[in-house]
Amino acid sequence: MSDPFQDFDEERSSSPVEKTEPVQKNTQSSQGQGGSHRSYAEELASEKIMAKYRTFFIDLKQSVNGKFVKISEKNNGRRSTIMVDAEDVPAFIEALQKIQEQI
Repeated sequence: MSDPFQDFDEERSSSPVEKTEPVQKNTQSSQGQGGSHRSYAEELASEKIMAKYRTFFIDLKQSVNGKFVKISEKNNGRRSTIMVDAEDVPAFIEALQKIQEQI
């Protein structure tokens, strides 16, 4: 099965960056497996993190249900994504800060 995000990923990662880079706004995005379920959300902000073997995308989006953060990881052509409602972002940041203290 082909990766439905392949063209999207190649477009977003075509220029080399050192660590993070704001990504241009895209007003529509598709979600779901193979594009079978299409849902649209406005992209408000986006950051790209180039790690050693992975690329991370952190997008702030807004849909009819409200704002949310979409966190995606691309590794070896595969993409994994989680969605976090805006009201849950502070808890994620707090948890990450606690983990960072242990590093």
